[in-house]
Amino acid sequence: MPLKSISRVMLGLGALTIAAASLTGCAQAVEEEAATPEAPEAAVSTFPERDIRLIIQANPGGGSDLSSRALAAELEGILGVSVIAENMPGASGALAMEYVAGQPADGYVIGFGPVEISMLNTTQGANVLPENYDMLGQIMLAPGVISVSADSDIQTLDELIAQAQSGAVTVSNSGAGSIWEAATLALAGATGSVFTPVAYDGGATAVSAAASGETVAAVSGLGEALAQEGAVRILAILNDERHPKAADVPTVEEAIGSEAVFGGWGGIYAPAGLPDDVRSILEDAIAQAVASDSYQEFQANAGNLVVYRNSADFTAFVSQQFALFQDLLG
Repeated sequence: MPLKSISRVMLGLGALTIAAASLTGCAQAVEEEAATPEAPEAAVSTFPERDIRLIIQANPGGGSDLSSRALAAELEGILGVSVIAENMPGASGALAMEYVAGQPADGYVIGFGPVEISMLNTTQGANVLPENYDMLGQIMLAPGVISVSADSDIQTLDELIAQAQSGAVTVSNSGAGSIWEAATLALAGATGSVFTPVAYDGGATAVSAAASGETVAAVSGLGEALAQEGAVRILAILNDERHPKAADVPTVEEAIGSEAVFGGWGGIYAPAGLPDDVRSILEDAIAQAVASDSYQEFQANAGNLVVYRNSADFTAFVSQQFALFQDLLG
């Protein structure tokens, strides 16, 4: 996958004048108004009337899965129906994204969309395009980290890079064409290292691979590494500042003097063409869920950042990211 140099991917009302009318004119206007039938009241939406399925593109236990389930728990109380989280890993997330795009646009099937929703058409030729979806809201951002097994002799990022400069080092990630594969290759290019990306279906399994020694290292979201604390050693965070949940972990710039900032954002989407009332109800419910104390607490404890964008802003953001990755990775 060709990759250009990357250091940071986040990246009046006018007055109304009424002329005076004669008494006769006023009477006529009143008669006409009385003769005009009243507009019918807008129909009250009955959505949702049954359970909603939330499709997750990765295996259980990773950042996408845990964020989706935390949001689903809040949505149930807001919407008054069950929101059933379903894992559908495969093809770096494209399997789930293409599946959701093919479902009826009625609001009863939605999906968790990670940053890869803006990458997979470029990196894999998948039929994953912004126009295939109604973007309902961004709900989180996961800073990236690079980790090794807790049993590894490698203690610092400097040591990992030194090993990779003398021979290929395997680095697991959440899938071919994923943001963490891009981060791995960017770090290799910036340091003259040879990292061999190894794709897994989700960040949790990627971290497990490093923990078991199946790969030398893993690049994942911070939360996915913290979830296996004790099994892995986090060498550096791919952020411009340290994270309070891993305050002893240096940034890449602190560790080796080269900046590398990568984050995995995520949000909720649906098949394109939702009715306006359904889209509005889902957007409002997602906003309420993200603002809830329990969801905010979950993301803080998971090592993620709560970043919310409403439907319009998230739609524009995803389109911008799609164009960005076409330029960087195409």
